[in-house]
Amino acid sequence: MVRTDTDPTPLRVLDLTDELAFQGARLLVGLGADVIRIEPGADLDPAARVHWHAGKRWAPARGEAELDTLAAGADIVLESGPVARLRGVRADGTSRWPHAVHVVVTPFGLTGPRRDWLGDDLVLASAGGMTWLGGRLEGQPKPPPREQALQTAGAQAAIGALLGVVSGAGQLVDVSVQEAVAATLETAALAWIHAGRFPVRNGGVYEHVAHRIFAAADGYVAGGYSGSDRMWTDLLAWMAERGEAGDLVDERWSDALFRWRERPHADALVQRFAAGWPAADLADEARARALPWAEVVPPERLTANPQLRDRGFLVTVTGDGLPDGGVEDVGFPWAALPRPVALEAIREVERPASPWRRPEPRRATSSGTSKSLALEGVRILDLTWVLAGPYVTKQLGEHGADIVKVESKHRQDPTRFAPSMHLRPGTDPDDSGYFLNFNRNKRSVALNLRTGEGQRLLRELVPHCDMVVENFSPGVLARWGMDYASLRELNPDVVLVSMAGVGQTGPWRKAVTFADTLAAMSGLSSETRDPGGPPQGLTFGLGDMVAANAAVLATLDLLAQGRGGHVDLSQLEAMASTMGPAVLEPVLSTGRPDPRTAEHPNRSPRAVPHGVYPAAGDDRWVAVSVTDDAQWHALNGLVQLPCADGDVNARRACEDAIDAGLAAWTRDQDAHKLAELLQADGVAAAVVANGQDLVDVDEQLAARGFYPVLDHPLAGAVRHEGIVARLTATPGELTRPAPLLGQHTHEVLHELLGLSDDRLAALAADGVTE
Repeated sequence: MVRTDTDPTPLRVLDLTDELAFQGARLLVGLGADVIRIEPGADLDPAARVHWHAGKRWAPARGEAELDTLAAGADIVLESGPVARLRGVRADGTSRWPHAVHVVVTPFGLTGPRRDWLGDDLVLASAGGMTWLGGRLEGQPKPPPREQALQTAGAQAAIGALLGVVSGAGQLVDVSVQEAVAATLETAALAWIHAGRFPVRNGGVYEHVAHRIFAAADGYVAGGYSGSDRMWTDLLAWMAERGEAGDLVDERWSDALFRWRERPHADALVQRFAAGWPAADLADEARARALPWAEVVPPERLTANPQLRDRGFLVTVTGDGLPDGGVEDVGFPWAALPRPVALEAIREVERPASPWRRPEPRRATSSGTSKSLALEGVRILDLTWVLAGPYVTKQLGEHGADIVKVESKHRQDPTRFAPSMHLRPGTDPDDSGYFLNFNRNKRSVALNLRTGEGQRLLRELVPHCDMVVENFSPGVLARWGMDYASLRELNPDVVLVSMAGVGQTGPWRKAVTFADTLAAMSGLSSETRDPGGPPQGLTFGLGDMVAANAAVLATLDLLAQGRGGHVDLSQLEAMASTMGPAVLEPVLSTGRPDPRTAEHPNRSPRAVPHGVYPAAGDDRWVAVSVTDDAQWHALNGLVQLPCADGDVNARRACEDAIDAGLAAWTRDQDAHKLAELLQADGVAAAVVANGQDLVDVDEQLAARGFYPVLDHPLAGAVRHEGIVARLTATPGELTRPAPLLGQHTHEVLHELLGLSDDRLAALAADGVTE
């Protein structure tokens, strides 16, 4: 295992973030870092200030000299904002604080023709492809709720920070929000790369799995019938018990391909079944039957969730201006700090000679050796499948880890084997476009883990690996003699990363979950509704990537400390941790009205105008956000709009007229040229990008090489989604395409276990290595 500074005292983080990377700083607080801001966040409303800044201190930096003094004591400087407002990047693109890991989050990156463009969550979710996927087909596209674009970028900032720490090298880390978003779209760009098409928003019906949101008797539930055959047969049996199965009991419906073709009819009968249940009762009964269903709950109900309470997920924040006993907020994605966690609201540093809690910042690694990649020398045993787990090992492999992926035709990864996930008709399991993107930089070992010999060989690999990553149901590894205690007997320093849907413990630990059910449990699905309408859900696996980023961060935290451990990662907790201040708002909110309407679901309480406006062409849109008076005056220099001299409050009073006038102006203009025109005048804007825009049209992504090409032996030259956290001293790289099934079985088993050719041939003959 790569060893770094084993000093147990916290990392020191100087927090120079704005909203682009608030989540990054908050995640570092959750790892126990000593975080100091240079201002207290007084411009935020109370709920937002408590959520984003609890656990931090602040110390005013009166001028550049005081800022440099603070930075000199920091291990990590986390900075975000438009390029023009950065304080730590010199004109030549280098850091003012080269001793530190200096992470810089900007809207579009530090390089490229759009490096100076502006953007908030709406604009950047649009530029990165998230907005295109959300909303109803007959309405405006809209991004996921609670600023998921910015939170994704914040998570990548924290990952970049710890990659720098593990590398042992002070360096600049460049994170583009646009790229962070574009890397979390599941198939939105991949479908264009592999099949020349892209998914279209549809109000929340998944394209690749038969899951969606259904109306219950008193609310809504999320669920479906994809996955193993049991997901269908057990649901059908349940419906039949209630007399609701209809013609679904006919033999033809047992064929998965037939069900997929006739999905609207099946969904209609499932909807009739769901409508007869109270939402909570249906979810409880489904959990008891090990079926993937969940109630769609609003975020304010998270504090009452028995699974979250049992695992101590919620944090208590105390401090001036808060109720006696404090307030409960969503916690952190994994238990780096002992739970339950208690934090103080942000407070000013008591001024000693130095504001930091220990005398010197960390420096280079104890090994004293330089590395070209941050995770060089780390080997990972990858037992994951589908999306969340492979997205973890994909990222670790990009930064130098040797990923040994164990898979088998006897436990078929749907992204390799399921026709609905191949993206392009006529492909086979070795060139599935979905699988190719999320499994590059890995070696494939085929082991049939249904055999005792396959399980034995798997255990023999553990001493040769630093880490095991798995997303089995709780209890599976224990049955193989590979629970954490058993793994430690094989390798005392091992890191085990477990990625169960709701965690390894708690009353719901056996729950079967899909991305949509976790979104429903977390509060996210509830907030996808337009005012007065039903929740729409998401049409891509955002929750998988959110959980994966959390697992990467947890892994890097242990590597940075140079110790083993068990990361019990609950995907539910990872998703709930991205609900922002939603849980606090009913307690601390100032009661600001919601300006959104069904016709204008993208309005914001902080900006006018703020929305998605029609452009020339079929279903083409441009996102525009005016966050201050200077941008408003610049916009009025391009188009005459009502309330031209008004501040944001005055503009709010005539928002309908402003939106109508702006839409009339944008409607006949090319979206790409319009975004360029607006940004040239300092107005935040971007095309609502689809997969084709991202891959073939976007000049910023092209200039930064975000879709590099790897040559696959079957698929040929294929573009892949690129690396998000760009480290200057130890940059990541894409070195090899995704493997063929079992491509490296002989290589790895000979290299690590010393098996002879004769022994390998015998294993193949016995069906162990297939």
